[in-house]
Amino acid sequence: MTALRLRWQRSVAIAATGAAAFVGTAIAAAPAQAHTPSWSVTCDSVSIDLKMYAPKDNKVTIKAGDETLISETFGRSFHKKVDLPEHGEPLKVTAQVVASDGDRFSWGPETKTSPVCDKPTPSPTPSESESTPPSSPSPSQSPSEKPEPSAPESSSSAPAEKPQGGGDDLAETGSSSNTPMIAGIAAAVVIAGGGLVAFARKRRSSQS
Repeated sequence: MTALRLRWQRSVAIAATGAAAFVGTAIAAAPAQAHTPSWSVTCDSVSIDLKMYAPKDNKVTIKAGDETLISETFGRSFHKKVDLPEHGEPLKVTAQVVASDGDRFSWGPETKTSPVCDKPTPSPTPSESESTPPSSPSPSQSPSEKPEPSAPESSSSAPAEKPQGGGDDLAETGSSSNTPMIAGIAAAVVIAGGGLVAFARKRRSSQS
């Protein structure tokens, strides 16, 4: 009877020890399963999502090449999206998380590549010759005719006057342009005088 009781007690102790070991292993593994880091990279941004970490003093770091984009401490969770610098070739982006509850729960640095963003090709601007429509010919002008160039304007409409005086003037050999006018006036005076004389004679003869 005593031997049977000892065997039963020994079996209970072994079972209890096994259960305690199982529970301890499960408790130790729980934080590792709860830590769920997730991050992604596009051509112009990087996003990170961290859940179920220790209450405080966890640290996350993200770099794009040699430039640090994120370097912060966080508690149970961390969510952030930041823009990447412009780049003309693929850019290496690294992320690292240091957990406060042990190095076995930390991860990184992990590297991903950000591709180059495709830029839209600008539409070509029309040239001046393409944008300006050709002028249509006037109705009175046929398409084959071309406008004649205008005659050059003369430098002066009136002839230049000769300088007065000087030894280069020639003596006048003809009559003056005023001679016909003077002759006409003299003839008119003579005719008028003759008329007055005739009128006076008639008056005298009628009085006598």
